[in-house]
Amino acid sequence: MQSDNQTSVSHFILVGLHHPPQLGVPLFLAFLVIYLLTVSGNGLIILTVLVDIRLHRPMYWFLCHLSFLDLTISSAIVPKMLSGFLLDSRIISFGGCVIQLFSFHFLGCTECFLYTLMAYDRFLAICKPLHYATIMTRSVCNYLALGTWIGGTIHSLFQTSFIFRLPFCGPNRVDYFFCDIPAVLRLVCADTTINELVTFVDIGFLALTCFMLILTSYGYIVAAILRIRSADGRRNAFSTCAAHLTVVIVYYVPCTFIYLRPGSQEPLDGVVAVFYTVITPLLNPVIYTLRNKEMKAALRRLGGLREVHP
Repeated sequence: MQSDNQTSVSHFILVGLHHPPQLGVPLFLAFLVIYLLTVSGNGLIILTVLVDIRLHRPMYWFLCHLSFLDLTISSAIVPKMLSGFLLDSRIISFGGCVIQLFSFHFLGCTECFLYTLMAYDRFLAICKPLHYATIMTRSVCNYLALGTWIGGTIHSLFQTSFIFRLPFCGPNRVDYFFCDIPAVLRLVCADTTINELVTFVDIGFLALTCFMLILTSYGYIVAAILRIRSADGRRNAFSTCAAHLTVVIVYYVPCTFIYLRPGSQEPLDGVVAVFYTVITPLLNPVIYTLRNKEMKAALRRLGGLREVHP
């Protein structure tokens, strides 16, 4: 492996999504609408949780973090994609590529940890309701949330430094719509076998561990819900957990497809990547608000509407 002082590439060219030239403007408008809805939807959830004292509970505090992560992940990827559609501005500096890759994996890994934390929170709330308030205190909640950000930072620093210490001497065309590990590794002027293995093991271990912890939590949760005698109680518990589990599945399936297939160069990779970088951040606020009565009531209060009781 060579040191980074032998790097001769000063910028990269993002090839972007493959599309006919005449679709540039329609795609720009479509992704612009999606981005604006993502920013406004997640921003509205953050605002609602912050201003409504009834939502000052761990579950909604974690949801606030999730909305912020979705908002920033989308902002790290979509604006550059939009400029490529309309202005054909596909050049990104070497430093900009480093920042984009670091930001994406920092935010994505933090979100992975946060999903696990949200599953643990629901496990405590449903399986240990009498001890929930004493276990999940405000300080514990804050420390756990901080831990997800620290974990994401460590992971991303490791991955980013491990890749960009390698030599880049051309070509500089990234066959992707943003700087991500698989696409950038193809441009390295050295053997990347170790990097591909480390990426596979690192991301695979984190994803698998978090996913197994989530499944374990929900195994206990389902068992506890089935013991609830009240049909309304079971329905409410299932509704809250179904929203979280839906988001988890939408998040993990595309990530598994992309990162756990070393050396893959299938055209479908770009389509799948669009889903978890552009579509998933839009779906999260929709899923959580439509399936959560407290969030819908809080949004009505925020809009100055009176709650309607049956």
